[in-house]
Amino acid sequence: MAGEHARVRYLDAKRTVDERAFDRRVRERLRSALPPAPSVFDAGAGTGVTVPRLLDWGVDAGRYRGVERSAELVEHAREARAAELERAGYDPDPTESGFRVADLEVAFERGDALEAARTADADLVVAQAFVDLVSLPEAVDAFEAALAPGGLAYFPITFDGGTIFQPDHPDDDAVERAYHRSIDDRPGRDSRAGRHLLDLLRRADGDLLAVGASDWIVRPHDGSYPADEAYFLECILGFVADALADADVDAEGWVETRREQLAAGELSYVAHGYDLLYRAP
Repeated sequence: MAGEHARVRYLDAKRTVDERAFDRRVRERLRSALPPAPSVFDAGAGTGVTVPRLLDWGVDAGRYRGVERSAELVEHAREARAAELERAGYDPDPTESGFRVADLEVAFERGDALEAARTADADLVVAQAFVDLVSLPEAVDAFEAALAPGGLAYFPITFDGGTIFQPDHPDDDAVERAYHRSIDDRPGRDSRAGRHLLDLLRRADGDLLAVGASDWIVRPHDGSYPADEAYFLECILGFVADALADADVDAEGWVETRREQLAAGELSYVAHGYDLLYRAP
């Protein structure tokens, strides 16, 4: 349970980082192409933050289905998003699997997102920070199967092989190479998923409507970090440290230096990503 609490806090902490990263042009292209009252499938729904975003975009009718492996995250999404929307002035009405808000039916369920996608019949698939964690060809096949004719697939914050920390450290290049190599060594993972997804979608039968950069950028302001972004950075350093445990690089010294810089409000971080929007035939 402690691990799930930490994951919830990490996902909540990165929310402000994500909001800065989204490519506005890609998102506006998505908004302009959405049909009224769409059916939305959210792969790897996490804490369910797609729901308030949909409402912010003016999507207040239709159906939303978020699929997430973790039962604890599913329960948290149901409760936290309903509470957030209530604070925002909505009146969410609880249902067995989520709630109804305005004319939008919201359901969160536990399951394998790629398996569930194949029967989704969705006008919109959202897969945020997701396809770099699974087999890319399998994900594209599943999401193409998920889409109704002319449906849209939105892939924001797809990691693409750039991990930068500042100030400079003499081991930066070795750490970045070893970190990305550790990602690629895991079955189904891809440290350059953004560019490879771009290639796959260009060759698909539908239309690649828009592509843009969506870089995570976290930097201190007057020696401190906004919102809970110091915790977010601590998590990122932990991910790097775990990945480099067996690497031939002085990861311990590098991580110690970076944590000292974080504590002093001196550490900046950039991770390169892509936002992509695809329309099925």
